Amino acid sequence: MQKAWMRFLYLVCGLVIFVSCKNKSTENKDNIVFNDPALKSITDRINNKPENAALYFERANILHQMGKDSLALNDYKKAASFDSTKAEYFSTIGDLLFEHKDINGSVQWLQKAIKLNPEDPKAHLKIAKMFLYIAQYDNAFAEINVVMKHDPYNPEAYFLKGMIYKERKDTSKAISSFLTAIQVYPEYKPAIIQLGQLYTLQKNDIALKYYDNAFKLDTTDVFPLFAKGVYYQNIKDYAKAKEEYTNCIIHDHQYADAYFNMGWILIQEDSLEKAQRQYDLVTKIDPVNAGAYYNRGLCSELMNKKQDAISDYKQALVFNSKYQEAIDGLKRLGAK
Repeated sequence: MQKAWMRFLYLVCGLVIFVSCKNKSTENKDNIVFNDPALKSITDRINNKPENAALYFERANILHQMGKDSLALNDYKKAASFDSTKAEYFSTIGDLLFEHKDINGSVQWLQKAIKLNPEDPKAHLKIAKMFLYIAQYDNAFAEINVVMKHDPYNPEAYFLKGMIYKERKDTSKAISSFLTAIQVYPEYKPAIIQLGQLYTLQKNDIALKYYDNAFKLDTTDVFPLFAKGVYYQNIKDYAKAKEEYTNCIIHDHQYADAYFNMGWILIQEDSLEKAQRQYDLVTKIDPVNAGAYYNRGLCSELMNKKQDAISDYKQALVFNSKYQEAIDGLKRLGAK
């Protein structure tokens, strides 16, 4: 198993383009961030003990929670430089780089973590994610099992098992794994969301409970509200779906997917002008959204506004040259 993932890691190193999450902030802006009330205390402690690795690691975790990943990365690297004996420091860097699509950089840090601690759970779970990404499910399971052998209550391990089963279309085992994840850690949000999505596909209204629980855990993330709209849309309860999409928009005026789906429902209800306004909003929020231009063009075509439809179909093809519906729309209207 060890040799298998090592071969994979070397292959990834040769194939993946380096994507940097290098911090572009100026030093002055960094100082403003570090003076934030959430960081000032830990920053003062670092200033008093500037070579204390644990303090840098603690601040990096706070920065990561704040979405300041470039600064977090700098602190994680400082922690590793001041204490090169902690596998956790190295695997955390690998984890963060992986999330930012820097697979090449991630691999190097995970290798260091495994060398320091062959049983490091974070490194093994990140390697499992890599195997999941390239659909090498047996290898992914092997990495997960290394973790579960020493930590049978690791929620992320059960979550990843659930994702593998989901990819393999084994819904019952996927649900079982996600349920186990939240049994060992009731606030494990990724598993809660996955349960909502799987039950949505089954048109089971228990999905709504999971979305509500997910939103309660983090009211800054409106995806669960949007997902409730999708549930109602799937069962063709368009009135409730629109209510949920409206609620999502109230919480986040820039949530383009809610406007998009609202527009789709309005098309089904023959409210073409209202639908078109929804897609207008999407093009303003997400100017490169080919689907929004196509659907706005479709509204124009259905309202016999041929030139407007042609213009939007062509714009959709600017952002997605293989958008077959837009190509077909131009053919219907006799345009090139």
